[in-house]
Amino acid sequence: MYPIVVFLLDGLADRAHEVLGGRTGNEAASTPNLDDLTAGGSTGLLYAVGPGRAPSSEVAHWSLLGYRPDEFPGRAVFEALGRGQEASAEHVFAYAALRPAERREDGWWLTGRPDAGRDAEDAERLVERCDGIEVDGLTFSLEHVWRGEAILRISGGADERVTDTDAFFKDRHPVLRPLPLVPEAERTARACEAWTREVMRRLEGERFNVITLKWFGRPRSVPSFLQRHGVTGAFAADSAFLRGLGTALGLEPVDAPETDDPVADLRRRVELARERLDAGDTFVFCHQKTTDAAGHTKDPRIKQETIEQLDAALIGLPVDRAIVCITGDHATPASPSVIHSGDPVPLLVAGPGVRADGVKRFGELDFAAGILGQLRGADLMPVLLNAADRPLFLGSRPTPFDGTDGYPALLEPLL
Repeated sequence: MYPIVVFLLDGLADRAHEVLGGRTGNEAASTPNLDDLTAGGSTGLLYAVGPGRAPSSEVAHWSLLGYRPDEFPGRAVFEALGRGQEASAEHVFAYAALRPAERREDGWWLTGRPDAGRDAEDAERLVERCDGIEVDGLTFSLEHVWRGEAILRISGGADERVTDTDAFFKDRHPVLRPLPLVPEAERTARACEAWTREVMRRLEGERFNVITLKWFGRPRSVPSFLQRHGVTGAFAADSAFLRGLGTALGLEPVDAPETDDPVADLRRRVELARERLDAGDTFVFCHQKTTDAAGHTKDPRIKQETIEQLDAALIGLPVDRAIVCITGDHATPASPSVIHSGDPVPLLVAGPGVRADGVKRFGELDFAAGILGQLRGADLMPVLLNAADRPLFLGSRPTPFDGTDGYPALLEPLL
């Protein structure tokens, strides 16, 4: 049996662009190292949730790591865990963001956000002013994170099934009214609305005069990564919420900062993977956001160039002793002006015993001919576990853990 290493390049997939000759950034890029890995591995296309579905990173990662939507606790829980906060199921969590807003005929519209440097002290002071508000028996506690953003913890019997007040687009929608997803959440939704109005009253006359809410959730009890898949190890990422996601699954969070030198950052991740394998990890997950940031520039050539730069770091991968996967979580197309899109993501698997499928070049169109076909997120871990000689023999039930799809590492012997 082999360990598994995943290099997740955030927002890797793209759309075809006229300026790139009708190709995606991956297809237009010169990627000799990725091409070499492709020629020796198995390829396919991956949809984290499904074709045409544009997932957020946390939703995509949750699916790719083998967990179901009904088990998802909400990103705010990951944000709390990733910053070392305690997260109990007796509390509801949301992510709060201080914003400037102006009144228009059809509501309050966001007009910007605090500057992380210039406005830091003022933003923290204003968030503290709104801490501890009580509405209808619910207490709203804020813990500032940075730039006026905070973890909101609601105690007193709240329900997490409430819609966001932050619409993400300051130029498409106003600040939204929180709505219940189920009748049982009516009290919490109305309390969140009253809380928002009280916050605006306390911040009246300030440059930043509203706090939006999103990503409501509550911790859930789910099988650990080891219980579900039979492997465990490290989850390396720069983003706190992703380290929190790894923590929620029982993986060891590793702070992997991203700098202005993405090639060096990725090389450090390759070295980290080798070190963790040496230490005995059976699963190593390394996340890097560079390709996502390139897509958000909305310049196809920048995304192409970024992929070319990162290719230079993909040498010395441990394909001699581990199953190595290179993929992304979603598409962040360099045009048009969407956040993410539901386009297919390249999936490359290499390592001992992995069959070369005849595909020679890295890219979405080439990978459409790959032996792995077109997969959904829930298929990824079974594919990797199978390649690592760790598939669960279906028909056997050696473990009580829900959703097990790898040969269990934790067995209860009869003594």
